Amino acid sequence: MNQLLYEGRTLVGMVSAIIRQDALRVAYNRLDWERMFRLADYHRVANIIYLGVLGKGDVLPDRWRDRFFERYQQALTFGESCEESLKEVLTWLDMREISCTVLTSASIRELYQIPETAENSPVQILLDEEEYYLAKGYLVDLGYETDQIYKGYGERMRKVSGVSVILYQQLPFRIPAYLKSMQRLLETANLEEPYTHVRMLSQESEFIFRMARAVYGYITEELRLREALDLQLFHQFCRDELDKENVKRWLEDFQIDELAEKLLRVVYMWFGDKKDSYFIDQPEDMSVFNILEDRLLTQGEINQESDEQALKLEKALQKELDKEQRAEGREMFWEKLKERLLAFKKRFQWVFPDYHYMSSIYPTVEKIPVLLPLFWGVRGIRLLLRMFIK
Repeated sequence: MNQLLYEGRTLVGMVSAIIRQDALRVAYNRLDWERMFRLADYHRVANIIYLGVLGKGDVLPDRWRDRFFERYQQALTFGESCEESLKEVLTWLDMREISCTVLTSASIRELYQIPETAENSPVQILLDEEEYYLAKGYLVDLGYETDQIYKGYGERMRKVSGVSVILYQQLPFRIPAYLKSMQRLLETANLEEPYTHVRMLSQESEFIFRMARAVYGYITEELRLREALDLQLFHQFCRDELDKENVKRWLEDFQIDELAEKLLRVVYMWFGDKKDSYFIDQPEDMSVFNILEDRLLTQGEINQESDEQALKLEKALQKELDKEQRAEGREMFWEKLKERLLAFKKRFQWVFPDYHYMSSIYPTVEKIPVLLPLFWGVRGIRLLLRMFIK
């Protein structure tokens, strides 16, 4: 079995057992804990895994036990300061009449039965470009620093306490049709009391956003276990209140309705209750779900994609990536051409200095400007003689 796939499945097994509070069955001695920590940290579930390795004696080297504990401690600290910090940021934006939309809030933390297993989930806020820089400046004044840049879209800003905020000036989706559907979805956001300029998505719209975001992450090989776990918990929490027909219409608009259902089934099989209908009413042919699972757990290293909607999205994405690459190529060409012209201009100006420079060296040029070309030649001969004499 592919090593990354084996480690991925082990990681899923540990996370699901802790979330469901089941008995853990892990061959700890067979694991490379350096690789397991890096994988858990990549998927943002290292704080959960820490609970799974408590009391395992010498099985886990101290260095990696400390790293897991560090992530666990960060999650505890974040829980204490998250709500207050978020309220501070949103209140400031509202007071300065800065319109924004909160894409995902930290309320997902409330769905974890064990609070410290929740992540330091950053609040995601979408703003206009001009207001984006005002908001960023305010966060800097509050002690936030840029933690990660999403080129062309926004950045993640983090405080020493661990509280993070993601500011977007543009939604991070390259596929035009997908972006258009997402913008329409965000138009359903409503003003949230007590704010007058801060909009938030309804529970149903937030689920659709999370689902569409997860599918996009799946085709770009960027979907983390944490996002999959958040999606499953959020859906489990609100599934009975969702207007299933409306959700289906939205997902059809994104052209991901079938793929979204498959992905949702996978995350339920990973983290859901074994008495849930997603477990009980399983289709006879499970091979398609194995393909999704293998691709998810290996970040695309194993990719035998067969879903038509996924393939269509990948084709549309590749088209946009190719377009960006061509645009970058053109930009690089003109930049190089500009540099060469500038270098040629400098050489030309050195060989044929302007009138003011020549008249300062040769007073005759100032008296008789028409002799400028002649003195260019005189200057050139002098420079050549000087070079030969040396």
